[in-house]
Amino acid sequence: MVQEKQSDRQQRLDNFLQAVEAAQKVQDDIMKYGLEAAHLYCDDVDGDWLETWGEDENRQQSFVELVTNFLQSDDLVAVRVRKQLKDKSLQGIAVELERCLRLSKEEERIFGVKNVLVGSVAVGESNCGTSDEFDEIELLDLAEELLDKLSEIFDQNI
Repeated sequence: MVQEKQSDRQQRLDNFLQAVEAAQKVQDDIMKYGLEAAHLYCDDVDGDWLETWGEDENRQQSFVELVTNFLQSDDLVAVRVRKQLKDKSLQGIAVELERCLRLSKEEERIFGVKNVLVGSVAVGESNCGTSDEFDEIELLDLAEELLDKLSEIFDQNI
């Protein structure tokens, strides 16, 4: 236990020292190169990021609309999702699914979508109250299928 605590403290100290060294390097580069140092740390300094500011929100909104349209379709996955989430609005489901797609790890996305399918469980929370293992497997299968469909929609339209 004591050994573990010391290694944890040492790791945190090492991380802190690395962060300080990185900050010192940035400061040294700014002193050495001036504003040109931004090119060392940013890939797209001269790009059109200022002109395209806010387009991400438009993309998110259009993606939610695409997902809502998909959920209204006769696709078998969409029909199963509607059956699973009878009482929820399709747009609300689409917003939650969009949040799931923003999760960084694939496993987190799958379980996030599963939690949306369970209903009333927020993205990022776990669901421990499922009744049996078969339902859990069916939900995971549906979540994977839905995630595949959403990825197709995302790749085709954005």
